[in-house]
Amino acid sequence: MPRKVIFEQKNVLVVGGAGFIGSHLCDELIKTSKVICLDDFSTGDEKNIDHLLAEPNFEFIRHDITEPVDLKKIPELQKFKIEFQGIQEIYNLACPMSPKDFKNNRVKILLANSYGTKNMLDLALDFKAKFLHISSSVVYGLESGGKKYKESDSGIVDVLSERSAYDEGKRFAESMIINYRDFYNLDSKIIRLFRVYGPRMKIGDGQMIPDFISNALDKKDLIIYGDKNFRSSFCYIGDCIDAIMKLMESNIETPINIGSDVEINLTDLADKIIKSINKNLKIEYKDSVIFMKPLCVPDISKARNELGWMPVISLGKGLEKTIYELRASKGLKSVKEAI
Repeated sequence: MPRKVIFEQKNVLVVGGAGFIGSHLCDELIKTSKVICLDDFSTGDEKNIDHLLAEPNFEFIRHDITEPVDLKKIPELQKFKIEFQGIQEIYNLACPMSPKDFKNNRVKILLANSYGTKNMLDLALDFKAKFLHISSSVVYGLESGGKKYKESDSGIVDVLSERSAYDEGKRFAESMIINYRDFYNLDSKIIRLFRVYGPRMKIGDGQMIPDFISNALDKKDLIIYGDKNFRSSFCYIGDCIDAIMKLMESNIETPINIGSDVEINLTDLADKIIKSINKNLKIEYKDSVIFMKPLCVPDISKARNELGWMPVISLGKGLEKTIYELRASKGLKSVKEAI
């Protein structure tokens, strides 16, 4: 049984909490919990959590999760009384994923998905904590062929491909979690995220939407690494965080797809951004790169039926919010977006 909360708020650990998704999750959790954010800044960014550092119920610890960590011995965490209350929930988002720097991070990615995941699972066992792991649509393979993938689909991943450190790493992490759950009776949950976007995504990191917006703000033509048929789906960060929170409170034990089930043509997406920011720009098409490839689209019927979740932020509204934030980060004067 999970260790009971003996103080006013539960203690939660967010691993990879300074990243794009992790920092938004910390924002939500701090409303009701005491939050320990663990990150080594491999690809996370301190500015994502700067606004939380003054919060009395938030603490940041810089640590590489491929090395074991004893939270009870960290002086900064004494205020959370971990030796008495323990940790009630662990959210594992740690994976140094940067499309631009992927080749340099390949070994780190492998270790995060193996040693890192094991270390966090062992923490969950020690504290009898609920464990939620952020996985990825890449476990199904790259091409959808028009099919929407269900959680029961096994998918095909090339274990020797140039992407294998990430794609097969995510599959291995899931296997470890499922076996820990079955062998140790660990309360564990797995979310398979499909492309998520929103404020705090890094500019110039090889992510499509922020790079499109950044180019448009800088009056540069938008570049699609593919042809006019390149399609994908995009889920706004707020919807993603809502799903994570709901899953942690649910009794669902098997993996669940979270993302938009509506495919968008990237040329149409780029056109929306151009019309919103600078109508004089054009779209260029270039050869595909490692992490700008078509990915499969989710079947989210399980999320709808069992979790009571579906994406509610429209692409237009999500782009508006993302453009506003990126405009501010560049120090540009805000204008009303017309998406």
